[in-house]
Amino acid sequence: MPSGRTHDRITLWCLPFVTGATYLIANSLAATNILTTTVIVTGAFLVGGFMLGPDLDIHSIQYKRWGLLRWIWLPYQKALKHRSTLSHGPIIGTAIRVIYMGVWMGIFTAILAIAFNALWDAQLTSKSILATVRYLGNHYIAEWVAAIIGLELGAISHSTSDVVGSRLVRRKSAKAKRNKKKHRREKEE
Repeated sequence: MPSGRTHDRITLWCLPFVTGATYLIANSLAATNILTTTVIVTGAFLVGGFMLGPDLDIHSIQYKRWGLLRWIWLPYQKALKHRSTLSHGPIIGTAIRVIYMGVWMGIFTAILAIAFNALWDAQLTSKSILATVRYLGNHYIAEWVAAIIGLELGAISHSTSDVVGSRLVRRKSAKAKRNKKKHRREKEE
């Protein structure tokens, strides 16, 4: 299994390909704003690779990058087994992390609304906050889809390197065992 630094390198190596492919695909689909789509997918890919990837289920570099907020990932780590389908699986892993972050963002938004209302008489209500969320969801659908695609691409590059790395280690280990047996047989003869 690759180290956190190796995963980071893979993310950076994949970056030009993700950026180029996104630009070409957005262009071929006649997207209304090719540059915006490319920037969102690329940015989300980096976030997915460095901050919001599958290894948040363990004490990893991704986990440590959350700094003072890394404690929010402790329940996630307790609930999910490392490299399970729910943390590393395509689509489901990203969906769970996005929903999990959405819950925390909702909690933080509620706390901030209470603080703003208490300190500055801001009159923020759950109704007004939900109306804003609905507006953003309804008016920026293409941007949300681009962000989800970028996050998923970041997770896929991570999980793919885990699978390939594990297979290479197993293959190397099997080869070492065969060589050891062969060497033992040669000694016996």
